[in-house]
Amino acid sequence: MIKVKNEYINREISWLHFNSRVLQESADKKVPLIDRLRFLGIFSNNLDEFFKVRYATVKRIVDAGKTGKSVLGGEKAKDLLEEITKIVIQQQARSQVILDQIEEELKTENIFIIDESELNEIQAEFVKEYFFKKVNQELMTIILNDLTEFPLLKDTAAYLAVKMVMKSDEHDQTLGKNRYALIEIPKGTDRFVVLPKEGSKNYIIILDDLIRFCLDSVFTMFEYTSISAHMIKITRDAELDIDNDLTKSFIEKISSSVEGRKISDPVRFVYDKSIDKDTLQFLKAKMNIIDTDSVIPGGRYHNRRDYMGFPSLGRSDLMYKKIDPLPVKGFSMKGSLLELIAQKDYLIYTPYHTFSYLTIFLREAALDPNVKSIKITVYRLAKDSQVASALINAVKNGKQVTVQIELQARFDEQANIEYANLLKEEGVNLIFGVPGLKVHSKICLVEREEPKGLKRYGFISTGNFNESTAKIYTDYTLFTAHEGILKEMSWVFEFFETNYKVNKYRHLIVSPHYTKSSFNKLIDNEIENAREGKEAFIKIKMNSLTSYKMVDKLYEASRAGVKIQLIIRGVCCLIPGVEGMSENIEAISVVDKFLEHPRLFIFANDDDPKIYISSADWMTRNLDFRVEVGCPIYDFDIKQELLDTFDISWRDNLKARIFSEKQDNAYRAPVSGMPELRSQFALYTYYKDKLYS
Repeated sequence: MIKVKNEYINREISWLHFNSRVLQESADKKVPLIDRLRFLGIFSNNLDEFFKVRYATVKRIVDAGKTGKSVLGGEKAKDLLEEITKIVIQQQARSQVILDQIEEELKTENIFIIDESELNEIQAEFVKEYFFKKVNQELMTIILNDLTEFPLLKDTAAYLAVKMVMKSDEHDQTLGKNRYALIEIPKGTDRFVVLPKEGSKNYIIILDDLIRFCLDSVFTMFEYTSISAHMIKITRDAELDIDNDLTKSFIEKISSSVEGRKISDPVRFVYDKSIDKDTLQFLKAKMNIIDTDSVIPGGRYHNRRDYMGFPSLGRSDLMYKKIDPLPVKGFSMKGSLLELIAQKDYLIYTPYHTFSYLTIFLREAALDPNVKSIKITVYRLAKDSQVASALINAVKNGKQVTVQIELQARFDEQANIEYANLLKEEGVNLIFGVPGLKVHSKICLVEREEPKGLKRYGFISTGNFNESTAKIYTDYTLFTAHEGILKEMSWVFEFFETNYKVNKYRHLIVSPHYTKSSFNKLIDNEIENAREGKEAFIKIKMNSLTSYKMVDKLYEASRAGVKIQLIIRGVCCLIPGVEGMSENIEAISVVDKFLEHPRLFIFANDDDPKIYISSADWMTRNLDFRVEVGCPIYDFDIKQELLDTFDISWRDNLKARIFSEKQDNAYRAPVSGMPELRSQFALYTYYKDKLYS
């Protein structure tokens, strides 16, 4: 049947399918064993964030008595909450099966994860000693029965719900005859405790089980006939509610909002499915858990995100081999980067290339006597940021340094507030956002006094200026001295300070004013070329595609005969391959060792490709409510490189999943006669060969 009406996949459901692809990695035997455990941790961490933000948003719609159909792709909010809960319960069950499988495979590698019932005498002695030395003093234990008000539970913490059957209550199991308590699992202690090695065998006990083994040492003052402990966990609404108090600075408002998360409404309650019914009912009643909250039975352990930090035990053979980041051919870090950039553009693609180019560029700018100013946007910085250090160094050398720092960077708000205070103390000129907009652009501008006058240098990236994430996120960064591009970049920085002034850009594609219209024009051009019988194609790589308007535009292009290839890591509301709607669109997702983070846009343009990198996905928030910057690629060699790297990713037949109406995350199977290709490995080889060619 030919589809004439445009259809979409719900954003939240598509996100859950993305997280299912992460879960697939934990089940994939091609992934090293310990890294499979870490993917389980990523799956769990992603789910936590999903409930804090996306589920919480839908719940707010329900609580407000709205249906939300217009913003939820035609689905009622209440129905969506039920659908989400159903999918999550299935995924949680699947993750438990995978965890059990991994633990069995670990045994074949002489790694044993044991619980409190499996400890031998030597291990039991070690556990007792460890408990009193490192755990006992960190425990927060609360007796619940006599409290008039239930304690406030943290959404980042996991708790053991303890039930004590008192001696006098041996034959009476009614609610009031038992004692209940909560133990908060301490965050400052390793979740995985490595026990003494026995020959070639490694033993690990999870902290939860270690505490269970020592419960008698916690509740010495009670006389009970039996004691049991089961895990519970809540997730709270993490949306920031920013007040309108005019007497407060923006930084104070954000700080207050971050604090407000601690007392926001719970949106998910996860419990060990083997917990006694009376304990569960007691907790739900005390916590006011209601029908619109997602109540999910789980396994014995929660906060599985901690598996991201599973100990390596010296077994590098059970983890991905770390790659040595490569230099860019001809882009030597031994001399002046500014001199090289003055001659031509350079592109780095982390983590295949070294991130050091960014910090060395900033260091050089900080020391160069002719450099007058440095301007940069900051979204997420590393914990001990060399970028921040270089900027402070520049101030100490008399440069004018301006940092636009985004305080509303989700879950990094507190870190950015601390960095803001540090930079301000050192004399950096700070800009805090734009009213009503987030600043998500990744740009840096350096102005240097030269014999011919002021010359600009800069870089534009698809990712954050963060040394830590640059090791695991794939991102493009362009270094350029192109006069037109950098002049327009200076206008973006002017916009941060003078919000009413909107410039017209010839080179850059800037949100919120021009991104949507610019890309629509580029797509219209392909539509026109297709109708004239010319080659017309669009190739896009990005994180998420959720803007229905942009999806509609791609459907329009498909109907006109434009060939479209999409590589979307995460959420994709577009349904490809449907006759009459999207038969000319193919879409894949690559989930592998590194997190795919670039935004790359390629348009055929009648055999003269127009190519852009950008900080913006095609999401409503990126197009309309953020300051984003996209940059054209003019250098012929770099254009070819981007065409090559897209092609390598597109040909992946080991880690690529196909988007389809089925929404089944099916792996793309290798075509008969075609060699196997794993794009992230192939890209490293591509750059290695390029370096030595």
